[in-house]
Amino acid sequence: MTVNHILWFRHGLRLHDNPALLEALRSDCGDVTEPVRIFPIFIFDGESAGTKLVGYNRMKFLLKSLADLDRQLREIGGQLFMFRGNAVNVMRRLFEELSIRKLCFEQDCEPIWKDRDEKILNLCNTMDVRCIEKVSHTLWDPEQIIKVNGGIPPLTYQMFLHTVNIIGKPPRPVSAPSFEFSEFGKIPAILATELKLFAANPSPEDFGIYYEGNPEILHQRWLGGETKALESLSRRLNQEEEAFRDGYYLPNQAKPEFVGPATSLSAALRFGCLSVRMFYWCVHDLFEKVQANSTYKYPGGHHITGQLIWREYFYTMSMNNPKYAEMEANPICLNIPWYEPKDDSLQRWKEGRTGYPMIDAAMRQLLAEGWLHHILRNITATFLTRGALWISWEAGFEYFLKHLLDADWSVCAGNWMWVSSSAFEKLLDSSSCTSPVVLARRLDPKGEYVKRYLPELKKFPTIYVHEPWKAPLEVQQECDCLIGTDYPSPMIDLAEAGKRNANTMKSIRQKLMERGSTPPHCRPSNMDEIRNFFWLPEDVAADC
Repeated sequence: MTVNHILWFRHGLRLHDNPALLEALRSDCGDVTEPVRIFPIFIFDGESAGTKLVGYNRMKFLLKSLADLDRQLREIGGQLFMFRGNAVNVMRRLFEELSIRKLCFEQDCEPIWKDRDEKILNLCNTMDVRCIEKVSHTLWDPEQIIKVNGGIPPLTYQMFLHTVNIIGKPPRPVSAPSFEFSEFGKIPAILATELKLFAANPSPEDFGIYYEGNPEILHQRWLGGETKALESLSRRLNQEEEAFRDGYYLPNQAKPEFVGPATSLSAALRFGCLSVRMFYWCVHDLFEKVQANSTYKYPGGHHITGQLIWREYFYTMSMNNPKYAEMEANPICLNIPWYEPKDDSLQRWKEGRTGYPMIDAAMRQLLAEGWLHHILRNITATFLTRGALWISWEAGFEYFLKHLLDADWSVCAGNWMWVSSSAFEKLLDSSSCTSPVVLARRLDPKGEYVKRYLPELKKFPTIYVHEPWKAPLEVQQECDCLIGTDYPSPMIDLAEAGKRNANTMKSIRQKLMERGSTPPHCRPSNMDEIRNFFWLPEDVAADC
């Protein structure tokens, strides 16, 4: 007798290293030859896969990822059924009409998905459907990390490293799926109409989402999907191997590239088009292979995939904290009296009109392409918060969460709390190492990046491109760009703002210290940790 199973895609939009897929293909009767009929589905419920707050570029990446998954399934006789509606209502009708025996999906560990998943679990219990959740969006199971750490999340990054070292190395990817004893189901036409099944792959416009960027500065086009992710992984591994042979690691950090083709896999990891476990083990196995044939030996460890470990850390910290992306109600976040803008300062930051070219170029790239190098994210975030404008990280978090291709709730919020010194880092530190002018000169010495995304400055000589307000009037006229007219004057004096903010932080820190204890999640960070988090090359960090 054929049994019917649902494979519910939320994240994990891939066929490789997909434990939930293997479970969906498995019969529960013990007879491996018992035929299984599977129904792969995705539900646009206004929340899943980060669609509650989403801009055009990220929605397009998601839809391309779903289209790629649908194409792969069609090649083996199936398809991805994409519905629009409340997840519980859709699932209930599928259970009723298709006699579903088992529902399988990948774990969404963030607390924002808890209510949805609890309702689905209750529905499964009520309707006698087995509900199987598998961990594969993270390297380790966050619940296990918390359990090993005594029932609470590790409050510092070093504590986190200690805990995962106790657990051991993350699991390797699972085997490829076999469809030998399975078939794909079909949705009856009446049910398809009732549940708003998409007849064709949807577009962002179908959801009322439209492009907001400037197409004239659109240079990097990101294509979602497992197929492109695996192609990009191959290119990235060549880059990693070259770095290992030259005696360094984290090539995107050691040699940041702002104008060349981006090799980041973060968006593919965010939607699960690429397995994080596959990426982790490919890099670590490659490192061991290179080291085995190298005269000079370098220590291995988590540091060679450091950004993946930060990702795990933030997922774990958020797991049991539904207020994690807020300030006042968040138990791990300092309550800092940020400035509540009554002017247009926040809007100028969003639109790239601050008068500081590196900031403005980055913000315009974000809106045009949906992506920023990690260094640029931290520069712009620091400028909004403790570096200049003194505006709450919550405002920046919401904007990045909407527009970044790879933004997810816990990692994005964790980054913003760290950068603003609200959590995870030295108590109310006001470092000057992320000055947009200083870093611009070092990271974009010829002004190529700035001129790409700020075409109004393309004629400016290199000496003035990062501080155009210093150019004599005749130079501005020759460049067809008058500062204050064609490009804004600086909206704030950085030196003044930096001094004022540092004094404010010092005052708040003193008051906290007078209470007799330092918040447990705020502690001095060493330079290596700061450099690795901000993705600062050693030569830049040394000058900070």
